[in-house]
Amino acid sequence: MATNLAIDPALLNQALMIGESKTKKDTVNVALKEYIQRRKAHEIIDMFGAVEYDDSYDYKALRGRD
Repeated sequence: MATNLAIDPALLNQALMIGESKTKKDTVNVALKEYIQRRKAHEIIDMFGAVEYDDSYDYKALRGRD
């Protein structure tokens, strides 16, 4: 899917120098993947404290060796 974007050339050049990608296309794709991963990580972090645990659950019992 071809898309025309107005990307800041200074940002793109900096990303090309910092990253390991050899093309602008690869650089943008890597940046998008990292952006998505970071957003998903924030969603998971926001869930901390939202889950109620059963105080009587013994997680150590499941670690027992046979």
